[in-house]
Amino acid sequence: MSSPLRLSLVGDYRADAVAHQAIPLAIERAAAHLNIRVDAEWIATEQLGDLSRLQQREAIWVVPGSPYHNDAGVFATIRLAREQGKPFLGSCGGFQYAVIEYARNVLDWQDAAHAETDRSGRMVIAPLSCSLVEQRGAVRFEAGSRIAQAYATLSSDEGYHCNFGVNPEFTAALAGKTLDITAWDADGDMRGVELQDHPFFVATLFQSERAALQQQDSPLVIAWMQAALAQR
Repeated sequence: MSSPLRLSLVGDYRADAVAHQAIPLAIERAAAHLNIRVDAEWIATEQLGDLSRLQQREAIWVVPGSPYHNDAGVFATIRLAREQGKPFLGSCGGFQYAVIEYARNVLDWQDAAHAETDRSGRMVIAPLSCSLVEQRGAVRFEAGSRIAQAYATLSSDEGYHCNFGVNPEFTAALAGKTLDITAWDADGDMRGVELQDHPFFVATLFQSERAALQQQDSPLVIAWMQAALAQR
C-alpha cells in the first residue's frame, strides 16, 4: 500500500470553532472517497518560525481562525505554497491572508493590510457590510474554474463564520495579473479565488469543510487532495 498523503493544517486549533470540528471529518471523508490513507498534521502558527517541516508535506491548508497567533508565519506559509507549487487550500481566514500575501508579494502592494489587525495602509481586507458569522448563502462559480470543476456545478449554498472580506474597491486591481476571481455571492461580492499559474491554489471566504457536519463530502477538500496525489 502506498504511503499516506501528508497534509499540513496551518492554524490555531480551537475546539469550539465549527470549522475546526468539521475539518478532520472533511479530510476523513475525502480520504475514503479517494480510497487513500492520510497523515494530517495540525500546525499551530507559533510553530511557523521554521518552515522546514512544511517542505516535507505534500499539501497545505490554511484553516479558519484569524487573527492568527503568528500572522507573519501564516503569510510565509502561503508564500511558500504559492512559490513552490504545493497544492494549497485556504478557507475563511486562509482566504483573507492569501489575498493579502498575493497583493504584497505579486502585485507589490507592500502596504496591503487586514483591517482586523492593522488600521494603516491599503485596506484590502475590510469589514463586511453585513456580518457572515454563522450565516449561509448562495455562491456562484466561474464556469471552467477549479472550484466549478470540483463541485461539478456553477452554484452552491455555503456556510460562513466571518466579519471581514475583500474590499470591493480593490477587486478589479487584484484580478489584473495571475489571480482569478472565480466565486461570488448573490450580490456579486468576491467569495473565491484561484491562481492561473499554480497546480492548485484555491481560497474561499466560505467554509466548504462544513459539509462534513451534514455527512456530506467537501468537493474542494477532495480536489485539493487529488492535486497533491497528482504531484507524487
